[in-house]
Order: sequence, then C-alpha cells, then structure tokens
Amino acid sequence: MPRNHSPQAMFEQWALQQTPKYHFTGSTPADFAAWKAAALPQVLATIGDYPERVPLNPELEAEWEHDGLRKQRWVIDVQPFMSAGLLINTPLDLPEGEKLPAILCWQGHGPEGKEYVMGNFPHADPAIYDRCYGHRLAKEGFITYSLDWIGSAERRDDNWPHRSAKAGGRDWCNLYYLQATMLGTTVIAINVLHGMAATDFMCGLPQVDGSRLGVMGASGGGTMTMWMALCDPRFSTADIITYSGLWTEFGFRDANYCGMQVSPGLYKLVELGDCQGLIAPKPLLVDIGAYDDCFHISATMACQRQLEKIYQAAGVPENLEMDLTPSGHGWQGVKAISFFKKHLKF
Repeated sequence: MPRNHSPQAMFEQWALQQTPKYHFTGSTPADFAAWKAAALPQVLATIGDYPERVPLNPELEAEWEHDGLRKQRWVIDVQPFMSAGLLINTPLDLPEGEKLPAILCWQGHGPEGKEYVMGNFPHADPAIYDRCYGHRLAKEGFITYSLDWIGSAERRDDNWPHRSAKAGGRDWCNLYYLQATMLGTTVIAINVLHGMAATDFMCGLPQVDGSRLGVMGASGGGTMTMWMALCDPRFSTADIITYSGLWTEFGFRDANYCGMQVSPGLYKLVELGDCQGLIAPKPLLVDIGAYDDCFHISATMACQRQLEKIYQAAGVPENLEMDLTPSGHGWQGVKAISFFKKHLKF
C-alpha cells in the first residue's frame, strides 16, 4: 500500500473519517431541545475567553448626509488596548421620538470593509445590491451599523500608512488567531465581543429599539452573523449570506477559510449546518449564490438540507428561509428586506 507524506492529504482524510459528536440526527421537538441543550454550551466554549469589557467612551468623529440617510462615524473602546470605528446609517425622515429596529451589518473579506457595506466607499454603488446592504437596509427604514473585525480594513495592521508590515505576505486573520489562542481566546471571541460593544452603544441611542435587533453579513461576515446570533441573545433575527457549505469540503479539502472563522475542536462537535442550526428557533435567512466560487452549490445545499431538518425538528420550519439566486459570491437582496420587515415587526 502506498504511504502518504502529504500533511494536507492527511487532514483531508482525517476530517472525512470524523463524525462530529453533535451532528443532528433527531426529528422531534424533544430531540431538538435535548440536542441544543447539550451542544450549544460546548460549541460556545470552543471560542475561549472573551476579553475584558471596558467603558465605551464614545466619540462622534463625523456626520454627513448621503442619499436620504444621516451617516455618522463614531469611535468606541471595545476592550483593553483596542478601539473601533463604528458607522451608523439612519433614515433622514425619522420622526422625532420614534424608535426603529437596528441591524448589525458585518462585512466580508476585502480592503473596503465596513465602508463598502455602508455605501461609503467611492466605487461602492448603493444601487448595486452586492454587499452594500448596510446602505440598502437603511434606505428601507432600518437603522444599520457596522464595524470592521480585526484583520479587516482599518483594523488590519498593514492597511494604514507607516503601520506594521510584519505579516510578510501572510494572512493577518491567521496571525491574529495564533496570537489569540496563546492568550486563551480566539479571533471569533474577540470580534463577537466588539460586536457586543457596538450593540451596547446602539441600544443606548434614543432612536434605536433594542428589542428589535437583527444581524447580517456576507462570507466572513456570514461567519460573524452566525456567531453573533449564537452568542448574543439580543439578536432575534439573522441573515447569513454566502457562508454555507461543509467544512470537510471548503475547509479541509479546499483550505478556503482562515483564522477568523475557526475555533479549537469545533469540527469534533458540529458540521457547519449543525452550527447554523443552533440558531433555531430564531428566524434565519440563508442567501446562496448558485454560481458561488467560494462555496460550491452541492455542499451548500447539503448544509441547507441539514438546516431544514433542524428547523423542522424544532417545530418552526417557517422560521427558516432560503434566497437562492443565479449569482456568485455576493448579496442580491431579493428576500432580505421583506424578511427583516416581517420578523422585526416593521
């Protein structure tokens, strides 16, 4: 028998032989309740410790009007030794004293980060749906907000003049992951905490109804959407965009993920469809591109079928929706607006 000397091949075969401990196989509400009670605490434990929370010390840096929206840039402190820029889009025609639902909009990988999502980047045309969802949803009457995760845009160390270039061509997400695990945490836990801090600030604004919060994001932002929905009970509704598949395929086989998307031991517990299914019974919309070149449609639909099975067992199949469009790795926005209006009572 030929011997294998490829570590990559080893990991691929190892993953294929692994059956996650909490891969959902039930069919009844009782099965779902028992599974979620057992699986969720262990899944959440994989991301490690949250950093310490600190006072927000908010500072308004800029305010302007654009396309019928009031746009603001704030800076808040999110943990010891770290601040974050926070963009907020609010409809200009908001009546005095009225409170609106708010949606946290996570960006995908790319140098534009939150600016593109919120419709601020010079070549981000808000008339084109692809990833300008923070602008589009605000145009529909929601308050939207966004911050970069660490490793993206202004919170990536080589994206500022005269900043560190220590990465040497390596992925900052992976480097930050290595450093985080040395301190007993993960990039996921750090980014989730920063999203929680931004949400704390938003819930203190007089125009925001903190009882009606949603979260959405594309690609790596889909990763963050899943984790925010799992970790922060304030989010009642979620839209995962172009982040569906099988870790055995897009992860182990294709190596199409990075350190902001993983936590130690996670695949021993769940496959991606199971992890997304832990969001149930909350309303969840899954956006899928039939021609997505990052997440192949066959594995994406396998993930979706597992989700459907979980939501059916939970007794709320109507709370799971899919937006399958003839598109690539982006956001088409066919169902998102009506989905959030329905579930955030707007």
